[in-house]
Order: sequence, then C-alpha cells, then structure tokens
Amino acid sequence: MKYKKFNVLPEFGTNTYLVWDEISKEAVIIDPAAPSQRMIAEIKGMDVNLKYLISTHGHGDHIGGNKSINDNFDVKNCIHKDDADLLNDPNKNLSFYWNSEIVAPKADILINDGDELTLGKEKLQIIHTPGHTRGGISILTGNLLFSGDTLFAQGIGRTDLPGGDYSTLINSIKSKLFILDGSVKVLSGHGPETTIEDEKMGNPFVGMMAR
Repeated sequence: MKYKKFNVLPEFGTNTYLVWDEISKEAVIIDPAAPSQRMIAEIKGMDVNLKYLISTHGHGDHIGGNKSINDNFDVKNCIHKDDADLLNDPNKNLSFYWNSEIVAPKADILINDGDELTLGKEKLQIIHTPGHTRGGISILTGNLLFSGDTLFAQGIGRTDLPGGDYSTLINSIKSKLFILDGSVKVLSGHGPETTIEDEKMGNPFVGMMAR
C-alpha cells in the first residue's frame, strides 16, 4: 500500500492521509480536515480511484473536508456507529466553538470493531479504539496503522472532551494497539510518524517510560 500525507488545516496540525493499492488503484482518504482545492486537484491528477472516506472520529478538525470530498468524488462515507451523530452536529463535533459549524455528509457505512474494507485485494482492518471519543477507531493495513487521535508519537489523544475517558483510552492502546508487531508504522492524526515498538518503549503515558 502507498500513502501520502496532507496538512490542509495547519492551525490544528491535522494529518489527512490518502492511501491506495498500487495494483487496483483503489484509494481511501482518511480524515480530510478541511476543504482544499489543492489537495483535490492533486488527487484528481493521480492514477487512483477514490472509493472510501473514513473518519477516525467525529471531531470537526477531522471531518471539515468531508463535504468537499463528497462534492468531488463518488465515495462511501465511513465512521464508527458511536460517532455518527457528531457528523451533523456542530456542538458535538466541537466546530461550533471555533466558529466553523461543520455539518458533514451522513455516513454510508457504519463501521464496527473487526470490520474490513477492501482496496483491490488489500484489506483495511477497523480497530475500535475508544477513549478520545466513544467511536474512535484506528485502521490497520499491512504494516501501516492510522491511529487517528488515539496514539501519537510520545503522546496520546485528549480525554477531557465530551465522550473522552482516560482509562478507556489507555486500555484501547494497550489491549488493541500494543499487541501489534513492533515494526508497524503508526501514522497518527497529529504529529510525526512513529512505530508500535517506539511507543511501547518510550511513550510517557502508556510505554515503559510510564511505569
């Protein structure tokens, strides 16, 4: 699988990812943070067929570009069932609080833990990792883990927002992500990439350094 990272909402530093299968050219966009004609033009100029839009959770800085993507591509919108109501409620997705009032298109597919989506013969495995929000997910494909706002390089997602819970988030990371192979590359919703092994060893919240 190939991927490309975009930063279309620099004030929040949200990472948007385009992921595609090199053989079938089928692609998914993960967390389009804001409308971006530059990003849309770049995707249209690539030899890919955008099939899915996956929101790792329903906060406004991760769904702000959903409508723009839907206006330009024929995609299936995917989000965990527990965050589906955040898509069209600016209070719940928190965008009201920075005067954006984001209303994203409704979900076409409500995803659950253990579900799989396909890009050609490649699989996207959905891992429910609540704690930052009730419906937060991570996405595993091959040796790549898109962790949303669950796990960061040397950090974890906030748990002081509605739907957040610290102990739930810690359990999600330890029981669902830290069981993965240490070489798995972690591509998070904010910040630089890391690996499962690096976070197991050095993350000050959940790694050995936290003990």
